Amino acid sequence: MLIVADENIPLLESFFTDIGEIRRVAGRHMTADDVRDADVLLVRSVTPVGPELLEGSRVRFVGTATIGTDHVDVDWLKEQGIGFSAAPGCNANSVVEYVLSVLSLHAERCGLADGNELSVGIVGVGNVGGCLARRLQRLGFKVLLCDPPRAEAEGAEGPEFASLEEVLKCDVISLHTPLTREGSHPTYHMLDESRLSQLISNQLLINSGRGEVIDNQALKARLTQDNAPSVALDVWENEPGIDPELVDAVWLATPHIAGYSLEGKVRGTEMIYQALSHYLGLPVRKKAGQYLPEPPLSKLTFTATADEQKALRT
Repeated sequence: MLIVADENIPLLESFFTDIGEIRRVAGRHMTADDVRDADVLLVRSVTPVGPELLEGSRVRFVGTATIGTDHVDVDWLKEQGIGFSAAPGCNANSVVEYVLSVLSLHAERCGLADGNELSVGIVGVGNVGGCLARRLQRLGFKVLLCDPPRAEAEGAEGPEFASLEEVLKCDVISLHTPLTREGSHPTYHMLDESRLSQLISNQLLINSGRGEVIDNQALKARLTQDNAPSVALDVWENEPGIDPELVDAVWLATPHIAGYSLEGKVRGTEMIYQALSHYLGLPVRKKAGQYLPEPPLSKLTFTATADEQKALRT
């Protein structure tokens, strides 16, 4: 069995050598010739996957070591009977830690002794948004959740959801939706000129999800106006060709690093290894924990008199 894989997916040999021969390819420059004889294709978000790449190949399974799937023509794969798996939630912990760091910086800048004085609205309550909500609630923040597809699917059995308009009134708004252009709740340019105009100077907008969820040109225009909100962007429209004027205009600009952690990458590899093993009917024998280094501090112990939240902030 031949496995063609993006050369930048970590621990390929550790996870996949027992399954087949591995051929490493530059993901940004992968061609149909590279995958023609492959049985399995493993990619990252830099490789568009669809008929142009796979038609005429013998690929029967595609795995992407990413949360997002907008670079993959999932419907076409299904039509062709090609197995597929992504790695949803693989870097959730890393993204959550990024958002908490931004919140901490913002609270310090605002002169707040406790960041949990802020209300936080989370738009998109999947793997990442849900993890963030649980962490914030444990830290004492007031949290509002907005996820129309989940609200419709789960009804009264799910958590309490707010509308997007309600969430846009929170002190902090954090975006964690997938990028969708169709359906009843498309997220492409979800924050357009009209919605951006509702945000004011005492608010913070964080986007560590998908760049195109915010109309970047409308955002750039809003930031030149009076009473504009603070904005922290980790994702951008048209990556890697981002708008340098927008970089200068936002409060905090980072180069798509929120989910960029060793743990997240290794868990992404683990998840597509597990999916391929299930697809082939093979036992799952390897786990990410076998390959992750021991953290310098893996456990905290509190005395009986310690206030947990104060101790965590010390």
